[in-house]
Amino acid sequence: MSDFRSARDLLLGAGIDYDTARRDFRWPELAEFNWALDWFDGVLAAETPGAVALKIVGPAPVTYTFAELSARSNRVANWLHQQGVHRGDRILLMLGNQAELWESLLAAMKLGAVVIPATTLLTAKDVTERIERGQVAHVIANASDAGKFTGGEYTKIAIGDAYNWLPYHEAGEAGEHFTPDAPTRADETMLLYFTSGTTSQPKLVEHTHASYPAGHLSTMFWIGLRPGDVHLNVSSPGWAKHAWSNVFAPWNAGATALVHDYRRFSAPALLELLRDERVSTFCAPPTVWRMLIQEDLTAWKPPLRAAVAAGEPLNPEIIDQVAKAWGITIRDGYGQTETTAQIGNTPGEPVRPGSMGRPLPGYDVVLIDPVTGEHGDDGEICLPLDERRPLGLMSGYIGGTGEAMRDGYYHTGDVATRDQDGYITYVGRTDDVFKASDYRISPFELESVLLEHEAVAEAAVVPAPDPVRLAVPKAYVSLAPGFEPDEATARSIFEHCRRELAAYKRVRRLEFGELPKTISGKIRRVELRVREPQREFREEDHNQ
Repeated sequence: MSDFRSARDLLLGAGIDYDTARRDFRWPELAEFNWALDWFDGVLAAETPGAVALKIVGPAPVTYTFAELSARSNRVANWLHQQGVHRGDRILLMLGNQAELWESLLAAMKLGAVVIPATTLLTAKDVTERIERGQVAHVIANASDAGKFTGGEYTKIAIGDAYNWLPYHEAGEAGEHFTPDAPTRADETMLLYFTSGTTSQPKLVEHTHASYPAGHLSTMFWIGLRPGDVHLNVSSPGWAKHAWSNVFAPWNAGATALVHDYRRFSAPALLELLRDERVSTFCAPPTVWRMLIQEDLTAWKPPLRAAVAAGEPLNPEIIDQVAKAWGITIRDGYGQTETTAQIGNTPGEPVRPGSMGRPLPGYDVVLIDPVTGEHGDDGEICLPLDERRPLGLMSGYIGGTGEAMRDGYYHTGDVATRDQDGYITYVGRTDDVFKASDYRISPFELESVLLEHEAVAEAAVVPAPDPVRLAVPKAYVSLAPGFEPDEATARSIFEHCRRELAAYKRVRRLEFGELPKTISGKIRRVELRVREPQREFREEDHNQ
């Protein structure tokens, strides 16, 4: 525990810069570690009991201090144990942005149970598949979702009234003093995450009591969190980024996790929240940032000290608009469900437009050519598995790591380039990058240019077969409100691309429509890539 605190305090040191953090930081060496008991209860609740740990703004607003949430999660842990939840049992946790989510997560950690987070957007078929693949023993869900759970031998616990489900509210009657059955080994499994499945069937990622809680020290440093901060992160429960910035990173720092629980997204409502709740650090995916810049940002002046983005690469156009309106620079970062934050533009350091930043403390990033296997400044982002293995890397995939961990490296599947100063720029997924007329094309680069056009809300670029060039870049475009999917709009977009892109990179075909996405909202380019070779050029396609 002292090793964790020392590592954390080093990254929170006054005036610490990137180079110092990279040089001096070492991952804590943890044999036994239970973050919920040792850190949340033992330090945060004990030393800052009255500080606000969690504030949810929405239809069911709540505010809990660290001491209150410690006691509430103790009651839940005791009650779950009475219902037969034991160390190593797997719990499917399918809740929205509600207090019970944080209570249950902390309680499960204290028990040594394994949590499988799940989004409430799952269908009954999705739920059944996750229960079977995850070997789930217990489920905690809202009564409104009870109909998605049919059959199976597992404990059913409901928030609200559901027939034949155990009522969660009875946990409030359990004792508030919790005693664990045994010490928790740091390498015990704590979380199992299903990936978003952008290119294949979702994988089941295994994280330990060390890899996520302590691993997110890198995320805390990237965001620039400080004790007492009010941190707002826009993510949906059930996905890794929610745990990144709504649980571990802010609470590693001793900051308040502010949660915006909304039924329908509203950019003005989010901007008002940033201002009224005096938010100091803010994280949102590029999709949200794109919605925010549709508003007049100068009408709001949130007291932000730091703003970051993750989930997908951030387009330079968004960074420019926010900087002009608010005088702060959105800092991009990179990580995966399989890891904590690996690469980022950190506080106080120059931001290179289009770059994800540099390797964060504790991470050594190697770029390996996917074809030749050579190390260099262009290639797949890989992490060494030797003594440099980062603590924030998953244990592996349940069912086998396959090709992900081979030849002494974890292979992310993402391709990037690195400049002479060490800044890394995302190129695309290994499956997304393609050749046209023997030139390598990065879909992300073309999509960034497309998004600069006022008519383009979202874009995805894939190769379309061509008898002369082998393949040409084709863009699928979702239009912004007020624009029609007609020839005039297509011509305007093509003209914009001609001005901004080299001839060999130009988008040659264009199709308007909604983009296929995963349940977490990421674009499934794999569907578009598979679709293209199976059809001829169509009338609704625009060609250049």
